[in-house]
Amino acid sequence: MSEPQTPIFFRPIAFIRSPYARRIDAPHQSTVVAGTESGDAADAIVEFTAEIPETAFRDLAGFDRIWLLFAFHRSEGWKPEVKPPRGGRKRGVLATRSPHRPNAIGLSAVQLLAVEATCLRVRGVDLLDGTPILDIKPYVPYADAFPESRAGWIDAVDAASGRQSAPGPRRPRKKLAARPEHGKIDTTFPQE
Repeated sequence: MSEPQTPIFFRPIAFIRSPYARRIDAPHQSTVVAGTESGDAADAIVEFTAEIPETAFRDLAGFDRIWLLFAFHRSEGWKPEVKPPRGGRKRGVLATRSPHRPNAIGLSAVQLLAVEATCLRVRGVDLLDGTPILDIKPYVPYADAFPESRAGWIDAVDAASGRQSAPGPRRPRKKLAARPEHGKIDTTFPQE
């Protein structure tokens, strides 16, 4: 049965300010930072648009993690099969986390460091600078964590390569010169 193809429109509620300007610079997953320039989880800012008041997000304070739902705004179409970094052969796109999807929507769990008047400070992003954030939800461990779940073809890769093995960068990542537009927002954090 075919449903009518009615378009669905979203508008960003925020934009990410991250150190990643190019796809090659960002980790493949927010928790897999091997091969990035620093080798550490990156700090970033979720900067809300003027239409989103502080009352909409202030109660996130106290959560360790949040889900960021975002648009892969640089995706250039999609194919039914893709070759994932860890998967060897081509896989069905819906069995991967490829940014090239029928609807270019992504999901990332990040650490919440601080809730401020117009933004959230986060750590462990895999999003490019300027990525539009469509929604934010709190990470709730009892509902969101299923550590004993099977992971299909990824389980076979883990068995062959080691649990949670990650690919290194395809080519060495070079340090980028500071971009002037980043001067507006301080993404540094005091040492803990």
